[in-house]
Amino acid sequence: MKYMGSKRTMLRNGLGKLIDAEIGRFGRFVDLFAGSGAVAAHVASRYFVPVSAYDIQAYSVALTSALVSRSEILDGGPVWESWLARASTYYAGMSKPSHVVASREDVLSVREWCSEQPYPITLAYGGYYFSPSQALWFDAFRSTVPVPQEENCAAIAALVEAASHCAAAPGHTAQPFQPTPTAWRFLLEAWNRDPIAYIRRSFLELCSVKANVAGLATVRDANHAASDLMPDDLVFIDPPYSDVHYSRFYHVLETVALGECGVVTGVGRYPDPSRRPKSRYSLKGQSASALEELLSSIAQAGATGILTFPDHACSNGLSGEQVRELSRKHFVVDDLYVNSVFSTLGGHSLQREADKSRQARQAASEMMLVLRPTGS
Repeated sequence: MKYMGSKRTMLRNGLGKLIDAEIGRFGRFVDLFAGSGAVAAHVASRYFVPVSAYDIQAYSVALTSALVSRSEILDGGPVWESWLARASTYYAGMSKPSHVVASREDVLSVREWCSEQPYPITLAYGGYYFSPSQALWFDAFRSTVPVPQEENCAAIAALVEAASHCAAAPGHTAQPFQPTPTAWRFLLEAWNRDPIAYIRRSFLELCSVKANVAGLATVRDANHAASDLMPDDLVFIDPPYSDVHYSRFYHVLETVALGECGVVTGVGRYPDPSRRPKSRYSLKGQSASALEELLSSIAQAGATGILTFPDHACSNGLSGEQVRELSRKHFVVDDLYVNSVFSTLGGHSLQREADKSRQARQAASEMMLVLRPTGS
């Protein structure tokens, strides 16, 4: 799925080998900023240690728990057929728009129709990120998810993945395509994607994978979770590097995971600010103190860490050099570096000041710091 700061590339480019070299000495792997769940899933499926993963957003926990919390493969076929039947029955009983989107002007009509519906995803995002039909199907599937916990986890994660693939938005889902002459074809292309096919594929794939040892994924702030660490934990630390809260970019996925979002406003169809998780790591005035507090807690617990961060100045006020200095205050640090890319969210402040092109992704050097307890 499209995800800012995903570690999938780094797992193939050094991070996977680093984890492999370190993990044999530890009894648990702890991911404090789970994000897309890539690192937690990598560890849970390859090593015989339980994974505990945390994030402040429900969509992240949904994605991560679908694998790390289950140590048995699910027989997804029959579960899917039953879920599809329930969703189809639900969909058949829903109101449908009479409008056919044949022109850019028709988009406004279907948006108005969606705004009068009682279904949360359709009400919030129909006519914007999703066509009315797509939105209705997502509501139908979300309202009929399987009840058993393991099947439920896989189903909600599949819906989140499918919504990411179907969303009519450029890059990260901060704002939808608008029916302008330049974006019209991209809007239509996204609206013509079949959500059922995406949901089915994701669900069956998730059912076919498992953790070697069942762990857990929980909605929790990283700094709070660090208070429960132990000396035999290997802790993965991948804090945000942007001054824009991730909830701005993944509010659609959060709604799908939760099944509701309340009133939305603005071009991006954002929920009320009180319903959007906020991180101290995305506040320039608090990011450094938040990281120092976290590192201090990990050090006091006697745990070992692997910390990844771009090796340059970032928009949240942290830089690679500052992260290294804070780490060395609390740990014996081994420095490793890999070539990577990072999302600029359309361009960071240093680029704008230099009047450079605002490319969505930039080449960068990424730090991988191994944080060893002092005296170890």
